[in-house]
Amino acid sequence: MLDTGIDVPEVLNLVFFKKVMSKAKFWQMIGRGTRLCPGLMDGADKQKFYIFDFCGNFEFFRMNKGKPTANMIALQGTIFLLKAQIAYKLQDIAYQTPELIEFRKALVEDMVKKVRELNRDNFAVKQHLKYVELYSDPENYKVLTYEDTLMMGQELAPLIAPEEDDAKALRFDALLYGIELAYLAGKRYGKARSDLMKKVAAVAGVANIPEIMAQSELIDKILHTDYVETAGIREFETIRENLRGLMKYIPNSGATYDTNFEDEILSLEWKDSELENDDLKNYKAKAEFYVRQHQDNAAIAKLRSNVPLTAEDVKALEAILWSEVGTREEYEAEYGAKPLGEFVREIVGMDMNAAKAAFAEYLNDASLDSRQIYFVNQIVEYIVHNGLMKDLSVLQESPFTDQGSIVEVFTDISLWQSIRRAIDRVNRNAIVA
Repeated sequence: MLDTGIDVPEVLNLVFFKKVMSKAKFWQMIGRGTRLCPGLMDGADKQKFYIFDFCGNFEFFRMNKGKPTANMIALQGTIFLLKAQIAYKLQDIAYQTPELIEFRKALVEDMVKKVRELNRDNFAVKQHLKYVELYSDPENYKVLTYEDTLMMGQELAPLIAPEEDDAKALRFDALLYGIELAYLAGKRYGKARSDLMKKVAAVAGVANIPEIMAQSELIDKILHTDYVETAGIREFETIRENLRGLMKYIPNSGATYDTNFEDEILSLEWKDSELENDDLKNYKAKAEFYVRQHQDNAAIAKLRSNVPLTAEDVKALEAILWSEVGTREEYEAEYGAKPLGEFVREIVGMDMNAAKAAFAEYLNDASLDSRQIYFVNQIVEYIVHNGLMKDLSVLQESPFTDQGSIVEVFTDISLWQSIRRAIDRVNRNAIVA
């Protein structure tokens, strides 16, 4: 509920109770917990905060590196989607043989089993319950459409729970299912076949293990005949079923290369920079620190309150940022030609009441529907946090599009143009009246 534009240094616990989807917004929400707070508990400074993620946002953004469960969930979901795509392809009349009909039936049974195993009391699963119910019924797999495969990939694959199985075996499953799907689509999938040959060769390198010896005939056919080149679904499934359990024996090793190269110097020319990097960093730090610490300054207070700046206000900012804190050259080296008002507004943001006042005409308009009010509220939230809205492309991303695009939400284009003008007024008030 309190995701952006909120500054409460005492916060020690963040609860993610929705899917965020936007990485920028995700980091903004994490930022609610990063605020320093001296002397918070028994005189000790705030050292850490906890995040309770109920909706798999960390897994979505792959931030759980180092923990095998996150990767296995993604891998299991990939296998589920590959099976769905294979089942879709196997509906073609060319594949209506007893053997392939039985193979498709086995795939469907496994997918149904996976969906039925989902914990429907889980918060994340509840959000996709419509599709869980739909694809728990084998009848709905009799005629799959391409849209079905898209829905399975989007709505169900991320929810599939990891199996108690060897990760290398699962990766081998994914590799072979990918090859099978390519075969059905009429593609060679050369890289995957090359990966298959490398894995089988690696297994053959430790053939003193009884389990591997038992599959020596198959391994020999793969490595020394055209077995893979002429293989069909049945042969690929034979490879997958018989060799997946041997992948665990492939040794984990990495090659080490020692190099000794000498750089060839083509020319030697020394040029002094006009501004040292450390000086530049110091200016940026000083300027932003000054602005944050002096929000009661008349010009800075106007920017935060969305009051138009006068020429005198701009001169006052120039005196501070181009004389007291540093020089104009330092400012332009760091921020280019950005107007001073924009620079300050981006740092201090905008007061919530001022932002709401700027869009009060729409927030209080009883003729607007809930989706339109939601969209305007998201604009207000963005401006409170960022100070202004110069790049309108953000309106094509979440959270703005969570309830529909601009075209879908504002069917009356004149209404949207009016809101656009309100955004422009907020931006202009950060420059000069």
